[in-house]
Amino acid sequence: SAEVSRKKKERRRKLKRYLLIGLASVGGGTVIGLTGGLAAPLVAAGAATIIGSAGAAALASTAGVAVMASLFGAAGAGLTGYKMKKRVGAIEEFEFLPLTEGKQLHITIAITGWLCAGKYGSFTAPWSSMLQSREQYCLAWESKYLMELGSALDSLLNGFVNMMAQEALKFTVFSGIVTALTWPTSLLTVASVIDNPWGVCLHRSAEVGKHLAHILLSRQQGKRPVTLIGFSLGARVIYFCLQEMAQEKDSQGIIEDVVLLGAPVEGEAKHWKALTKVVSGRIINGYCRGDWLLSFVYRTSSVQLNVAGLQPVDLDDRRMVNMDLSSVVS
Repeated sequence: SAEVSRKKKERRRKLKRYLLIGLASVGGGTVIGLTGGLAAPLVAAGAATIIGSAGAAALASTAGVAVMASLFGAAGAGLTGYKMKKRVGAIEEFEFLPLTEGKQLHITIAITGWLCAGKYGSFTAPWSSMLQSREQYCLAWESKYLMELGSALDSLLNGFVNMMAQEALKFTVFSGIVTALTWPTSLLTVASVIDNPWGVCLHRSAEVGKHLAHILLSRQQGKRPVTLIGFSLGARVIYFCLQEMAQEKDSQGIIEDVVLLGAPVEGEAKHWKALTKVVSGRIINGYCRGDWLLSFVYRTSSVQLNVAGLQPVDLDDRRMVNMDLSSVVS
């Protein structure tokens, strides 16, 4: 029938696309699942001594190849083989960059919060010392807008660092909540420098998070647990990723741990409850009560007194871990 013929064509089209993705990943990722390349990262690394010679032989079988291809992702390309082929909604850039060369049954994805000129002008720079997993990636997203935000932050900080020291922004702490009583007039006059790029990136980070959710749900990474780590707007990407996943079926068993540092998201526990549906391990909220910059960008918002990056998230769940980073954040 016409329907059967259409389905066959669709299957052939998908197969061709997956093969092309696999071949395209030869330069950037280890090809697993394509001919003899399967054995290299696992068996040659000593799998026989770990699982026994019989188990290693089983991995080399046709069934073993199928299992490993499923475990590590389509044609072994996994995340390095994924690149957004066309604009998705408001998103203009979305790509995974490898941070390490190895392969592991657990992967880590790090998400940068903004870019700036110099040392931290790339997505990989903030994660150069991270050793969470032997297989680590960072997400490259909306670099144009993150660079604009970084430039705005530089302008703001460079122009007012002396003023900050002199005027000593006045904060009063009540029940762990930082409330800005007086913002220096000189700071408010240049608020537009940061407000516009910040607002743009707030919106785009939420969209990127939702897109990331569907990438993970499609098992581009294979059937392996994933740890997500992000700071600032990168943490916001993770938050919206988890919120989106929580609304979908078959979302369990994908995310192991999440680490959100200085997250510019709602801090009320009721909004974090959904995260427990999809995170099997720890949900770590790293906050800093004295983060005046985060407080400043939320100064006109109705949630300015309840931002996760400024205070603990009071969620009654053993997986929720709040870490006060005030002593290490200047």
